[in-house]
Amino acid sequence: MNKLIAMQAFVRVVEAGTFTKAAESMDLPKPSVTRMIQALEKQLDVKLLNRTTRRVTPTPEGSAYYERVSALLGEVDELESSMMRAKASPRGRLKVVMPAALALAVIIPALPKFHARYPDIQIDLGVGDRRVDLIGDNIDCAIRAGLLHDQSLVARHVGEIHLMACASPDYLKRHGMPRQARDIENGHTVVGFFSVQSGQLSPIDFDDEGQPYKVMGRYVVSVNDANAYVAAGLAGLGIVHAPSFLVQAHISSGALEPLRPQWQSEPVPVHVVYPPNRHLSNKVRVFVDWVAELFARHDLMQRKSTFPRV
Repeated sequence: MNKLIAMQAFVRVVEAGTFTKAAESMDLPKPSVTRMIQALEKQLDVKLLNRTTRRVTPTPEGSAYYERVSALLGEVDELESSMMRAKASPRGRLKVVMPAALALAVIIPALPKFHARYPDIQIDLGVGDRRVDLIGDNIDCAIRAGLLHDQSLVARHVGEIHLMACASPDYLKRHGMPRQARDIENGHTVVGFFSVQSGQLSPIDFDDEGQPYKVMGRYVVSVNDANAYVAAGLAGLGIVHAPSFLVQAHISSGALEPLRPQWQSEPVPVHVVYPPNRHLSNKVRVFVDWVAELFARHDLMQRKSTFPRV
């Protein structure tokens, strides 16, 4: 027996006064309604209805049960209505964390469109490269670039970051254009990039005409922030290997020059991750869908930077 449907049937019988009218209002056969009421009385071990040939009335116990069940069903209806309203117009605070570079260059410029679509969602945006404990810090979701190490989180792949090796014209005038990836380690300077978590310097990974090659290089400055990394490259402090969405405009303006186009590197995957939850809130769901849609339409999240013709 479905107890909720049986409760609804009982309320309908009390209000309609007959099993026939109650069954018609629920679009059910009369015997089905009768069996549900009998099963409900058996389970509760109490007589709920007085039956005559002309009318059905509640017993004293049935009247008390009717009052409680009516209130309960009203709350269920209100809950369902509120959930439907939330789905149509999700609302509430949404706590999100993401790398600063993605936030500044991709997400924040597009947030006005998200707000126009979902005006009742407030976003608390944590910006930075430090990994946080989503569950412990009560974070709804995070955008993460790179390989995923926490297998306990639900992850949705939403895009890729393509990296570009480039340097300022002033730097290349002083040091020349490297012919091969290994040349960067001899007579050239790189801008170092070290991990916020480990403090270790990250090598530059190239695929030089089919040959994988890791470049460490000598540096005069190292940073732990992608925007500072590009700024150091613009200042002529060395070669940088940066996301195309951060350097494309500088390449187009001539402030940075790409190195060898044939030097490829594996794209960096981008995921939206969130704690496993069968009842994922609608505000999180629409944000994740929006990020996936945004990245799918964002040219530089889907392909490499366009090299200027030479």
